Amino acid sequence: MSTATPSLEKLQRAVSIAEQIQKLEKELASIFGDKVSSKSSGSVIATEKKSRRGKRMLSPEARERIAAAQRARWAKSKGAAAAAPGAEVPKSAAKKEKTKKRRKISPEAREKMAAAAKRRWAKVKA
Repeated sequence: MSTATPSLEKLQRAVSIAEQIQKLEKELASIFGDKVSSKSSGSVIATEKKSRRGKRMLSPEARERIAAAQRARWAKSKGAAAAAPGAEVPKSAAKKEKTKKRRKISPEAREKMAAAAKRRWAKVKA
């Protein structure tokens, strides 16, 4: 199985096939009523209504709406300007906004810290 993301053409083809399948399933349901379920084994007519325990699927439009809302929430929380749906904030820009200027320690303070650490280690070793 390839880990690469599918191309746009493949995704569009998959969506069109899924739509065709849904159309055919609706047509079958209109012929046989609620007793129709699609099975991979080839049997089309089932004796019971399909249960709702299976994995729920979202339409591509719904997934995109959810993703756009999440991108907007991230942009808002990171302090970026209101991002248009589908627009990404560059990672470098978000990182620059997030980082603060680092404070420097004076050489005298650094010497005091080193001396204190040496005293602590001398106490432990004694």
